[in-house]
Amino acid sequence: MFEAGDIREWRGHDVVDADGHKVGTLESVYVDTATDQPFFATVMVGLPTRRRLVFVPLSDATVGPGYLKVPRPRSQVKHAPAIDTDGELPAEDEAAVFAHYGLDYAPGTGGERRLARR
Repeated sequence: MFEAGDIREWRGHDVVDADGHKVGTLESVYVDTATDQPFFATVMVGLPTRRRLVFVPLSDATVGPGYLKVPRPRSQVKHAPAIDTDGELPAEDEAAVFAHYGLDYAPGTGGERRLARR
């Protein structure tokens, strides 16, 4: 896994799937609030007049010259839960992001959010 500071430098670069097909552009990183480690990225997808930010897990992601490669198929990422380009992920929508990728979800022990945008 890479440090949050390192992946922030990739903002604006292409995000590609395991086959090298472009998914979109890296917009931001959401960290796990329990560990402060990068957990999800938001990727800008869509036509210029209908852009949105979709979530993709960063586990097993790698960086290459000018791109971030995620091990999820483009079709799965493009159909992931999304927010507006200037939006924030509401706490009540966190579980749906995890469920889309078959990941376990549990809020913090005190009911805290699981994800925070960095």
